Formats: sequence, structure tokens, C-alpha cells
Amino acid sequence: MEQGYHGTGLQDILHSVGVPKGSFYNYFTSKEEFGAEVIRHYIEPFILQLDGHLRNSALNGAQALQAYFHTLIGEAARRQFKGGCLLGNLMGEIGDTSDTCREALREALHRYRDKLAQGIARAQSEGAFRRDRTAEDLADCLVDAWQGALLRMKVEQSVRPLEECCRNLLEGYFRA
Repeated sequence: MEQGYHGTGLQDILHSVGVPKGSFYNYFTSKEEFGAEVIRHYIEPFILQLDGHLRNSALNGAQALQAYFHTLIGEAARRQFKGGCLLGNLMGEIGDTSDTCREALREALHRYRDKLAQGIARAQSEGAFRRDRTAEDLADCLVDAWQGALLRMKVEQSVRPLEECCRNLLEGYFRA
């Protein structure tokens, strides 16, 4: 998150966690394979967190999505706009150069999109979100816009792009 994929050497990673290089190669054949596993690991807490909001019976689908993104916006402010999203960072840095990592990124994005689509479909069935577009189409739009807003957040040093993204989509474009 701090130095990027190419700016972070394998030796730096191993030294920071106290793992000998030989032990690393018992588990991974390359830095690329390790990167792919990092991607798979990284997305899991976001999916679980989103699922927790969607399972909250006190919230309808639209409210659950808003609560989830509100939590992410708060975390971005707490981190003082640093880092953004590891997936977005890696998509820009190695998304077109590493087949191994590109496939892991694609799988992670699709898992995340599918979880968002569950919430959107619920909001559609509850009459809160428009039904002339599929939940998957709206989820793709949300993922793409959110990733762009995260990049803009870094430049502007403000959560305003994130807030506008949610307001424009969840409270605007998606509304029935």
C-alpha cells in the first residue's frame, strides 16, 4: 500500500515479518504468486464487512449499502486519505503486466461486485433502486466509480469524492 508492487522488494517483505527466504519459497514460487495470494486475502474482510451490513435486519438493502460505504469513508478519513484500495492500486500498476496477479484481481473484483449486486438486488426488490438495469450492471458501475473516487481522494486529500460517489449513485442514479 505504501510503496507499490514494484517499489516493494521481496527481501523487504521477508525482513519486516522475520521470515527466511527459503521458508518463503516453500509456500510461493515467486513474488507474483505471493502477490496473487495477497489480493485474495485482501478482499475477504471487505466482503465479510459488506455481508454483515447486508445481514443487518434493521436495514433495508439501500441503507445497508449506504452504511457499508459510510464505514469505508470513515476509515479513509482516519487514514488521512492514504493508501486507497490495494486492488485499485495494483490494477493500475500491474493489471496489464502480470497474468497471475491480473487473474487474482479479476476474481477478487468479481467476488466483491457479486456481493454488492446482492445488496442492490435486495434494494431493487424492495422498490428502492431502479429495475431497468440489472443488479450486476449497477454493481459494476458502483465498483468502477468507487475506484475512481478513491484515486481522486488521494489527489484532493479529502473524502469528498467518496461521499459524492455514494450520493450520486446510491441516492441518485440507482434510485427508483
